[in-house]
Amino acid sequence: MPGDDYNVDSFTAFFEGWLLRQQQYLDELLTATRRHPDDAADNGDLDDLISRTLSHYEEYYEKKSRIAQRDIFLVFSPTWFTTYEQSLLWIGGFRPGLIFRLVNESINDLWDDQVLRIGRLREDVKVEERMLNNDLAKIQEKVAAPPLLEFFRRQGHDGVTGGTEMEALKAAFQSVLASADFLRRETALKVAEILTPAQTVRFLAAVAQLHLRIRACGLQKDAERRDPGCGGVQ
Repeated sequence: MPGDDYNVDSFTAFFEGWLLRQQQYLDELLTATRRHPDDAADNGDLDDLISRTLSHYEEYYEKKSRIAQRDIFLVFSPTWFTTYEQSLLWIGGFRPGLIFRLVNESINDLWDDQVLRIGRLREDVKVEERMLNNDLAKIQEKVAAPPLLEFFRRQGHDGVTGGTEMEALKAAFQSVLASADFLRRETALKVAEILTPAQTVRFLAAVAQLHLRIRACGLQKDAERRDPGCGGVQ
């Protein structure tokens, strides 16, 4: 079991610092896209940037896994996210299929072989998403009255932890979250394996831009309590 440092306050502090570092990585990625618009030159320096950026995301998943072991309900209703960000969550994070939309929007020079490989991966991910949706639905059947998100919020606020049935429910949610996070990470890594270094940098820049844009939009919505016209991101 994680130590006492893995609580909502410590994770919120970590997440705020992680977002600042993400902005720094985005700046590096955008600079790299200007310096290396294609793979014609030696792009060895891009490999280091890609590795560091992926490690940045890996750090988030590692910390998230630890706090999920401590309080799974908190991860499904994360207070470190804005209300808008929470509304976009799929099993505690982004839907893996979103990755393919970002590939299409950021990469316009895919080879035929890359298109085929990404297409096959997209179909595989769709199957995995459906299986996880089914797993979550089976768990949700055990949750009586409120909608799932409200259930998580209630557990977190009430501090409900005891009981054999509740422990079994926690374990079930922890399992489906771990599977969803694994699918998110593996999908991104497999896409990066298909893309060239220059393409991967553009893809990672698009990921960071969308994430930070959603964050800014959510902060604005929460502050103003009105729709600032941020556009569709689902």
